Amino acid sequence: METIKKNHKSVDVLWRKFLIENPNNRTKGTPLSFYFCDNKKDANECAELVVKGIKQATATSLWWYKKNNEQLPKVGDQYIVTDWNGNAKAIIKTTKIEQVPYNKITPEFAKIEGEGDKSLDYWKRVHEAYYKREMEPHGDKFDENMIIVCEYFKTIYLK
Repeated sequence: METIKKNHKSVDVLWRKFLIENPNNRTKGTPLSFYFCDNKKDANECAELVVKGIKQATATSLWWYKKNNEQLPKVGDQYIVTDWNGNAKAIIKTTKIEQVPYNKITPEFAKIEGEGDKSLDYWKRVHEAYYKREMEPHGDKFDENMIIVCEYFKTIYLK
């Protein structure tokens, strides 16, 4: 997950449309917007999976939250998912949070995350590579016991 520091105009437009259609929404200020992954191809694919209702979870390392001094997500949080270029694609709402060691991730979670062939083998392969890429520049090492913040969400609004 890469938080976008400056919102693309489409983020504000999508949020305003959402609030017009959902005037009783508890959150009024524009929520954080972000894209999944660390490259254009994967970020755009994941955004499309969210739009299609296939991707309904994400798996950020607890290491990332601590390293970036970011607050952990909470049930009810809302976010705007973008593509790699910051174009708003969907609004999601967190429905469940679990902290799970990497080596205890289940096939069920891999399927809900919705990437690739949705298998646990695929999930482990691509996520281990991702966690290594994000940790290596900081001199930290991937560990199969590291905690993963499994965030389940539902898509509540589309572009």
